[in-house]
Amino acid sequence: MPRINRSAVAIVVALAALFAIAGPPLAGLVAQSGAGATGMVPWPYVAGDPGATRYSPLTDLNKQNVSGLKIAWEWDPKEQRKETGAVPNNFSGTALMIDNIVYISTMYTRVAALDADTGAELWVYDPQAYQWGQNAQATGFTHRGVTPFWEDGRLYLFLASRHRLIKLDGKTGKPVATFGKDGEVDLSVGARWETRFNKLHLSNQSPVAIYKNLVLVGFGLTDRVMHQFDPPGWVRAYDGKTGKEAWTWYSTPRAGEFGAETWENDAWAVTGHSNVWAAMTVDEARGLLFVPTSTPSNDYYGGRRVGANLFAESLVVLDVNTGKRKWHFQATHHGLWDYDLPAQPSLVTITANKRRIDAVVQITKQGFAFVFERESGKPVWPIEERKVPSDTDVPGERPYPTQPFPTKPPAFAEQGMTLDDAFDLTPELKAAAQEEMKKFRLGPVYTPPSLRGTIIRPGTGGGGNWGGSAFDPDTSVLYVKSTDVNAVLKIGKASERKDNPFSGVSDAEWVRIYEPGTAEFMGGLPIHKPPYAHLTAIDLGTGDIKWRVPFGKGSNFIRNHKALKGVNVPARLGTPGAPGAIVTKGGLVFIGGADEAFWAFDKDTGQEIWSHDLPRRTSGTPMTYRSRSGRQFVLVTTGGGTDARLVAFALPRP
Repeated sequence: MPRINRSAVAIVVALAALFAIAGPPLAGLVAQSGAGATGMVPWPYVAGDPGATRYSPLTDLNKQNVSGLKIAWEWDPKEQRKETGAVPNNFSGTALMIDNIVYISTMYTRVAALDADTGAELWVYDPQAYQWGQNAQATGFTHRGVTPFWEDGRLYLFLASRHRLIKLDGKTGKPVATFGKDGEVDLSVGARWETRFNKLHLSNQSPVAIYKNLVLVGFGLTDRVMHQFDPPGWVRAYDGKTGKEAWTWYSTPRAGEFGAETWENDAWAVTGHSNVWAAMTVDEARGLLFVPTSTPSNDYYGGRRVGANLFAESLVVLDVNTGKRKWHFQATHHGLWDYDLPAQPSLVTITANKRRIDAVVQITKQGFAFVFERESGKPVWPIEERKVPSDTDVPGERPYPTQPFPTKPPAFAEQGMTLDDAFDLTPELKAAAQEEMKKFRLGPVYTPPSLRGTIIRPGTGGGGNWGGSAFDPDTSVLYVKSTDVNAVLKIGKASERKDNPFSGVSDAEWVRIYEPGTAEFMGGLPIHKPPYAHLTAIDLGTGDIKWRVPFGKGSNFIRNHKALKGVNVPARLGTPGAPGAIVTKGGLVFIGGADEAFWAFDKDTGQEIWSHDLPRRTSGTPMTYRSRSGRQFVLVTTGGGTDARLVAFALPRP
């Protein structure tokens, strides 16, 4: 009788428990990857599993041996600026590992297959997304991952690239000719206002969602595109075999539909955006699709869209078979702060209020973690509508008088700005910072933008962002990285805007004036005190914060600033950035978080227990797997532009 690999069996059982939360049965995935027979443990989705928990049951790396981690291999996407004007930006994808093959999407939405043990390149598919020039994201191309699709026992990959949905053969990397037209579907065809908007403004960065034979796709649109009949936010479902459209749901209702009354003066008829640019999550057992939406156009001026503006900046739950709305929660009414719902919702099972609850967690840019019962949408803890500042000097604007605040958990990001928050590493610098702060409007979270300029915190990048959260099912603890820097929301005439690459196409009368993007003093010092990023552990059983620590070494510019010569600068200034963390059964939280280092934290205490300096910033959320050789690897994308690498860490071979 053959000897049973007990550790491999334990891992498969743990993965099975996770996959029971949502998504395809693990047995099929394990059979495809060979995990039960070889001890391989895959990372088959960008967020680890269909429920987006970013959890691994692996214990090969643990608190005792993580200090031995070294770089095992690197992969260079070798992407350059194109003659069409296209520019690669951050290498922010998270890889998959299935059947000992790593699949990664690059900045230009190319897809590469690599050997999971060595990083050797097996194939690369190039959709030539750059052929139409720069996309609407003025900062350059970026992409965050592909999604597996199993059909008749064969692995395929779905890639959303600009305005196209592409199906690839997982073995060869070639488009599947029987899907759509020559392997792709044009996502703009048949959409509302199709003839009024430029489909090249569509920008897909997130991985698509899968439900049985359906492929579910949203899209992104840069805040810099602002005119009537911009693409309205949508989710579209396509048959994964043929590419035929199954249904479309729009985030902005039309006349007679639920929520249309929240767009005064029929603003729903011309207003775009409210896009679904973050990843979506499927609860396959319940047939539910969890959809996070973004801010309507214009992101900072709402005088042309007075009202609450459903279903913008909302978590919307759809029947995945039909696209019909089941329930929704609007996290920001009449958004003026670019507080998109930026992260993929996480499906978790917790024991709270003396009940076992299948819940969904949505983190936000403003630094909240909203927790709901999945089926009903009932909050696990009460959510209160509280009065917020609503006075404004912006002509035509009418800020919403209340906003929703969860009673639990507490905010995981710093909120609001007062003079007491001024940069304080010396008394003189604090006084100088306060004098600069007095030039702006200050106040609590949701203080409206203004003509003089309002300092808001969190800034437009969060708080939380697309890096999402990580959830440990053994302890019910949620881990989230926050960015704790400010932004200046100064409103002016559209003609005054200095950096609009789409000048001449905007119908907006009032827009944000970027002078500057953040409030600074003394030639570049942040106007408020550090730290500028945190890593927080939230106990979802109690709704309390378990621990919260500064994250990241922070800016060398600040550390070396001449005004701080001789000053005792904190070792952890905090590194702002969107990438998030993963958590493992081995007791570790791995995160790069946009720092020029890769970190492991003790998941129980928040103590830093390992780090590795890197020559470039980490730019993606990591992942981990056990390969066919029996080694646990941890992978993270780093850098961007012409200096980008996928970096794999592992313990040295015995």
